[in-house]
Amino acid sequence: MNERQLTALLGGFAGAEAGYPFGPGAQVWKVGGRIFAIVGEDSRPLEVSLKCDPDLAEELRAAFPELVRPGYHLNKRHWNTVRADAPRAELREWVELSYELVFGSLPKRVREAIDAAASVRQPEG
Repeated sequence: MNERQLTALLGGFAGAEAGYPFGPGAQVWKVGGRIFAIVGEDSRPLEVSLKCDPDLAEELRAAFPELVRPGYHLNKRHWNTVRADAPRAELREWVELSYELVFGSLPKRVREAIDAAASVRQPEG
């Protein structure tokens, strides 16, 4: 996945917002004020750090050692840094899991507000 495709994927989640709180080169994606992804824009190959269940994080590192490593400059128990050239289906799944993990930890009122705002923007059909 290239940077444009990764940005489109990350930005497609309800309430997802990008910023640069750590400076240029590290695009931070948040939902409800909490980080679910950090894109290392200067990394080659392109990499993204994703929140992950600790047990799954270790499993992914063991199963995909060339693509998944402990989170770069992050809590290595809860974060993986993943090459964006990973197979598209797996990368999409890992991004979704990261988002869901963070979204699910938000207070109920925040989740409901994000869902309500997303439903207003999404046409039914």
